[in-house]
Amino acid sequence: MRYLAIDHGLKRTGLAICDAAEMIASPLCVLYGQKNIHTKIAQVVEEEEVEAIVLGLPLNMDGSEGPQAKKVKAFAQQLGQRVPVPVHFQDERLSSFGAREKFEATGLPKAKKRGMLDALAAAEILQSFLDQKGSV
Repeated sequence: MRYLAIDHGLKRTGLAICDAAEMIASPLCVLYGQKNIHTKIAQVVEEEEVEAIVLGLPLNMDGSEGPQAKKVKAFAQQLGQRVPVPVHFQDERLSSFGAREKFEATGLPKAKKRGMLDALAAAEILQSFLDQKGSV
């Protein structure tokens, strides 16, 4: 099954995708801003033949849902009306931290890292989802 992961943000939204065997999550792209974001994601779903979406859920460190998690759930509800595939949530605590750690030694300029970081964070979210799914 092909999954598309989304690391949703107000300024940038990172996307990642996995192979059909559900083994490897790879960064795909970064969408900037919120204008037409649902349409852009629906287009990616169609072009990449995505069968389900994994949306990073920003839980508090104690596992509770804060205001940002509520915004992501509202985004998921709107997205669900635009795309014909199921939407799953995945705890995204520390996904950006893990992505940032991987980028430290690249030597890329900070501005370039910032954009790529969101797609890499989406890949971290997706890989966590795939790993959990595979261990069940």
